[in-house]
Amino acid sequence: MDLSITTLALLVLTPLLVWRVYNRIKARMTRQRSIVSRHYTGVLVFSAMIVVPLVQLFDKLPSLAALVAGAAFGTGWSIYALKRTRFEDTPQGYYFTPPARLGILMAMILVARILYLGVEIYANQGKGLPAPRLTDEPLTMLCVGLTAGYFAWYSAGLLQWRRRLRKAIDME
Repeated sequence: MDLSITTLALLVLTPLLVWRVYNRIKARMTRQRSIVSRHYTGVLVFSAMIVVPLVQLFDKLPSLAALVAGAAFGTGWSIYALKRTRFEDTPQGYYFTPPARLGILMAMILVARILYLGVEIYANQGKGLPAPRLTDEPLTMLCVGLTAGYFAWYSAGLLQWRRRLRKAIDME
């Protein structure tokens, strides 16, 4: 195997990149203010991450099945995470603390798979092979479905919590 300077640089920088992404995700998995517009954005963005590939995969049944299965498992994990989430109604506002390990795991699954695709694209450079698309591999679709299903349903759960609070205020 011929190691070029670019390959060596990538081998050295990849762990640094993974660590940086991990730290960014970890920083987001702490106590945070509940902002309804962010929850709507989460529902829309992560639902789109499921719907857009879903439309393209009707002729690729293994990838379609992996996406649907991933979304189902992600939704299930999200229901579990919502039960473990600490919700706070304080005079300063509404706050929630997600279960950090589960959220980090769900995000890093997708990050790891995308990083793998990047390495595959780099390794196939100059070999005349077409670059893999995100929807080509069932494992990739499983990871996308898992992460998107988790965060879409989690965001929807946060919206539901805020609606219940609003309804309780209106009842008073």
